[in-house]
Amino acid sequence: MALVEVKVPDIGDFEDVEIIELLVKPGDTVKAEQSLITVESDKASMEIPSSHAGVVKELKVKVGDKVGEGSAVLMLETEGAAAPAATPAPTSVRAEPVEAPPQPSAGPSTSSGRTGGGGPVEVVVPDIGDFDEVAVIEVFIKPGDTIKTEQSLVTVESDKASMEIPSSHAGVVKDIKVKVGDKVKKGSVLAIVESAGGAAPTSAPPASTSTSSVRTEAAPAPAPAAAPAAMPPHEPTAAKGALPHASPTIRKLAREIGVPLDEVKGTGPKGRITHDDVHAFVKGVMTGTVQTQAQAAAKAPAAAAGGAFPGLLPWPQVDFTKFGAVERKDLSRIKKISGANLHRNWVVIPHVTNHDDADITELEAFRVQLNKENEKSGIKVTMLAFLIKASVAALKKFPEFNASLDGEQIVLKQYFHIGFAADTPNGLMVPVIKDADKKGIFQISQEMSELAKKARDGKLSPTEMSGGCFSISSLGGIGGRYFTPIINAPEVSILGVCKSSTEPVWDGKAFQPRLMLPLSLSWDHRVIDGAAAARFNAYLGQILADFRRVLL
Repeated sequence: MALVEVKVPDIGDFEDVEIIELLVKPGDTVKAEQSLITVESDKASMEIPSSHAGVVKELKVKVGDKVGEGSAVLMLETEGAAAPAATPAPTSVRAEPVEAPPQPSAGPSTSSGRTGGGGPVEVVVPDIGDFDEVAVIEVFIKPGDTIKTEQSLVTVESDKASMEIPSSHAGVVKDIKVKVGDKVKKGSVLAIVESAGGAAPTSAPPASTSTSSVRTEAAPAPAPAAAPAAMPPHEPTAAKGALPHASPTIRKLAREIGVPLDEVKGTGPKGRITHDDVHAFVKGVMTGTVQTQAQAAAKAPAAAAGGAFPGLLPWPQVDFTKFGAVERKDLSRIKKISGANLHRNWVVIPHVTNHDDADITELEAFRVQLNKENEKSGIKVTMLAFLIKASVAALKKFPEFNASLDGEQIVLKQYFHIGFAADTPNGLMVPVIKDADKKGIFQISQEMSELAKKARDGKLSPTEMSGGCFSISSLGGIGGRYFTPIINAPEVSILGVCKSSTEPVWDGKAFQPRLMLPLSLSWDHRVIDGAAAARFNAYLGQILADFRRVLL
């Protein structure tokens, strides 16, 4: 066994480049040519390979360090074999597009079929080295795009490398002459660009050394016959697996926005990850349809511990198939999201629920009369519309119910946005009627109908479900008597309504048949006390019994 210091080899015109990624750690077994670190300058990023095979004993660098040719990267314990005749070159060079100053023109341009000056210019494939008839695997531009000199236009790939071809001119793309799957070579026309004028460069920048992205698959360097075969870039350990198939531009984008690239499914040729794939992944995480491995790992301990409460028994693990046939179904996305919110609200908020009954005999008769008079309008007035208006009146009289708790302060709201629970095939949703105090019964009824339809169709926007002050959960069309609705944080109260029924009510002389509506008001005891809740329910009942009170 022998300890060998692995250093940065000759990396060309790059000095003091920054380390952006460590691909190995102490204890890892590496092979010759295997990538150890990724470095990046203002023009390119590249992976630095190992000159020896062995076990990593110590890392001499960390992310953020600056290194140059000859800088020590790590200490490696080798088998004692002789070192290769020459230090291998970096296995992967990935140059990011940058804006380079145009070179003085000494004559006609060789990169297009036109000389300098304004007008249409043919942008062609420059000298790309020993590659002939390479396939276009990605097109970055479309007609109408404004591009800069050196901006990447397409990605091409051979059996050994992939590279991004830059533009030799700045201007507006008028026409694209290639598509994904086409074969191109030096001189092939890529696009027609409406140039902004000025002389074109004397020659197109070589794709392999300027602003294009080159990702050369590691191949055995010229060495004795006993030299080990090269390893693919970014494969420091067997557990991590191969690096996702993506261009350097995509890798840089993923690093900047924090996307785990190995969790993104590529839709490009050969599973290549594109810009659209990265943005779709981010959108999925934001909407809850996609969960990263880190998110799943964070949730697993809490679930296993029965909600992460100290001393709480773990959730029972039962094999239900022992007792009979079963069927498993995944929770819908809405139920996953609402379930977590409901659990938090029930555990954190000290709920108290007051039950009461409201006499809606006259109000129901008035509602039926309104629907008959406005039958041709297509708007059906429901009892829920009256409940929303009645709730606004009660919130104005008892402002602590139109509030939210913020630390040690209570936020009293001067607006009245009322949410109503909508039952959908995928679960419970709560659309919000904004500024309900400024709307009439017909407008509220129409808006409720539109929002409920959107909820059933799964087309509600986040804006249409946010900003609520007070919520109403109505089971009137189903049945039941009373229940305990869960407060929708950060609100401090919610009204539950069940199915009305005709009951005998004593009027002081005799029992009269009256239509009674069960009310269940849940409230946050940190903000509201019992007496205020009783007054709120009583006042709400008075308004429903005589709706003229909303005018007072």
